[in-house]
Amino acid sequence: MLNEIRNIRQHPGEPRRRWFFDPEMDVTVWLDAEDAILGFQLTYGRPLAPHALTWWRSRGYYHHRVDDGEAPDTLARKGAPILLPDGRPDGQALATLFDRRSAAIDPRVATFIRDRLAAYAMADESSGPAGA
Repeated sequence: MLNEIRNIRQHPGEPRRRWFFDPEMDVTVWLDAEDAILGFQLTYGRPLAPHALTWWRSRGYYHHRVDDGEAPDTLARKGAPILLPDGRPDGQALATLFDRRSAAIDPRVATFIRDRLAAYAMADESSGPAGA
């Protein structure tokens, strides 16, 4: 179940962030000065196959797989995780997963994200498979 991590570090010059976490999913939400949601990133599929769906009011949706920076079969140090483009996920499955995990978070945030995930899932149905 997602729970909010309070008192997270904010970055000067960037929108204020809120972070909701559980072992399999986390959500970062960016807010403007009036607390309107500017964007969010929903990371799911951890720990084995992490992916991230990001939505920004000004840019729309982006979907990525998370490369964790591990270099298998080498003695190299772990690198920083990076996001790599990864097509379009099943929007309805992602909406269902979020619904199951979001019951304990701020209802305003949960409703906003549910609405965006529903719109994403509806786009799946109307346009068929597509890259994101």
